[in-house]
Amino acid sequence: MTEPHDDFSMGIASVGLYLPNSVMTAAEIAERSGLPEWVVRDKLGITQKRIGRPDEHPNQMAVWAAQDCLSKCDIPPEEIDVVLCTTEEWKEYLLWTAGIDLAYQIGATNAWAIDLHMRCATTVAALKMAKDMMRADPEINTILIGGGYRIADVIAFEHARNSFLFNIGAGGGALLLRRNWPRNHVLGAHLMTDGSMSRHVVVPASGTMRFPADKAVRQGQFAFDLVEPEAMKNRLNEISMDNWMHCIDEALRKSGTKPDGTPYTRADLGFLNMVLIKPSSYRDMLQRLGLTEAQGVYNDSIGHIGEQDSIINIIEGLRQGRLKDGALMAIVGAGIGYVWAAACVRWGKANGA
Repeated sequence: MTEPHDDFSMGIASVGLYLPNSVMTAAEIAERSGLPEWVVRDKLGITQKRIGRPDEHPNQMAVWAAQDCLSKCDIPPEEIDVVLCTTEEWKEYLLWTAGIDLAYQIGATNAWAIDLHMRCATTVAALKMAKDMMRADPEINTILIGGGYRIADVIAFEHARNSFLFNIGAGGGALLLRRNWPRNHVLGAHLMTDGSMSRHVVVPASGTMRFPADKAVRQGQFAFDLVEPEAMKNRLNEISMDNWMHCIDEALRKSGTKPDGTPYTRADLGFLNMVLIKPSSYRDMLQRLGLTEAQGVYNDSIGHIGEQDSIINIIEGLRQGRLKDGALMAIVGAGIGYVWAAACVRWGKANGA
């Protein structure tokens, strides 16, 4: 069954971005990893990726992205009620609520803030939480989702088993959500997890299991590592694409009905907004959804900026003229752990008005 119709809506009022100028090229990745450059470019889908300078800290990049977002609309920061901060756990300080800092630095003096973490599916989760919060509390009218990402700092190139992490870069993104905004309505969302893989990809020396002491760092233990490669590979190959499609179908179902009263289906989708994955899987997803490459963006010259991909793809889709008014956008994410997620957004004016 579809969700019952009501008059409540939540729209994306603005989006913002911050990307460092520094890059790591496919040739540099090839040199450091020992992989042929053509494999980095064609198989992994990396032409280059953005990497942060020492002074481009994760939450500071979130601040710059949020300031960019606010500069594109007439909504003052004082009207923000909640900040859902998606700055990754690798940030300026451990045991630190980055969202409070983000709200303070952008002048959101009337907002409370919370940090959210679901790896590269966090933006989709935040969209769902924001809509549910607005529906439940009529005093919440404006929510900022924003975060920064510099996980490239803890990516090691010594082991080919970690090649799926080689595209990870740095940057920040933000989007502003408004109750009953007349454009860009966030519709349904769906997420699912498989905790059997929760310990397959970890930074071995990074917490209470093993402190990042000098010896551990010298041994390369303070870096992401796929510690159970065969187990994760077999499990992902078995379920990943089906789980993505299930999330998309459920997000469509939860999006209610179209103006003519019929439910949304895959045939209604007009734009794929997907976190950066290898090219072959991206093409597979387009094919399954009946979309062409012109109905999405593939950011092989930016890199994978985690959950910020979902925001970057909106900006790039608009810049490239591929995200058009009236398009039903599927925002598709996944995070190690493992999490799959999808949300639907009707881009442009509500009901095409």
